[in-house]
Amino acid sequence: MNEANRRHQRKPKLAAFLMLGSALLLAGCQTDNSSESMFRVERAQGSEENIASLSSVIASNPSDPEGYNVRGSAYGRAGEFRRALADFDEAIRLNPRFYQAYANRALVQRNMGNQQAALSDYNAALQVNPSYDVAYIGRGNLYRQGGQLDAAFNDFNKAIEFDTTDPRAYHNRGLIYQARNQHGQAIEDFSKAISLSPRSPEPYNGRGISYVAQGDDDNAFADFNTAINLNGKLAESWANQALIYERRGEKAKASKSYSHALSLDPKYEPARAGLARVKAMS
Repeated sequence: MNEANRRHQRKPKLAAFLMLGSALLLAGCQTDNSSESMFRVERAQGSEENIASLSSVIASNPSDPEGYNVRGSAYGRAGEFRRALADFDEAIRLNPRFYQAYANRALVQRNMGNQQAALSDYNAALQVNPSYDVAYIGRGNLYRQGGQLDAAFNDFNKAIEFDTTDPRAYHNRGLIYQARNQHGQAIEDFSKAISLSPRSPEPYNGRGISYVAQGDDDNAFADFNTAINLNGKLAESWANQALIYERRGEKAKASKSYSHALSLDPKYEPARAGLARVKAMS
């Protein structure tokens, strides 16, 4: 287990652009949170039945580090982080050069809020295998969420240089391009992420945001609608759709989409702020 992927329209008014700045910033943060899945394994691998089966395998061969690594991944998927850590610790004790286990343990540490321990484990994985794309992506996310955009950018570039097929490398580099207002490059990266993982809504939302920044509301609207069709339970997608309705002056539709976003996530600030704006316009 590896740790865990048009055309013409009206000119927007200055007020719309001022409003858009904070909306895009918050939407970008949401894109990141939803894009980083805990572990890229099937949900069933975190089930009690699967963990019991893996425990039987370990009991039959307690000296095999791979068994602990796989079960640790299953525990992580189930949210049993302390048990996951114990298994990864044992896997690394049995094989100190088990770079996958270091990266998996780093992800658990990160989800427990132990950022420095996570960084140490990503570094250890890369010391053993300097071309391990998963560790570059994980460490890059750690850097990016800590505001170290240059270091994060370098790590995503490294993963891409090693011909990664992991869409997160392109998606997250796209988020950095977006933060730097380099929307053309961001769109290219989001498009690559989509080609690698066409059923994931996050890069559609990311690309749509950059289309909006370029004034291309039609392409943005198509991407936001695709994101909704892929997963209708993301508040971000509905708020993004509402933003296009708002920019088009379709207040009733905007209000409906913003309200739906808030029903999915009452704390999602872009939707709350957008709904307030639409109501003030009525």
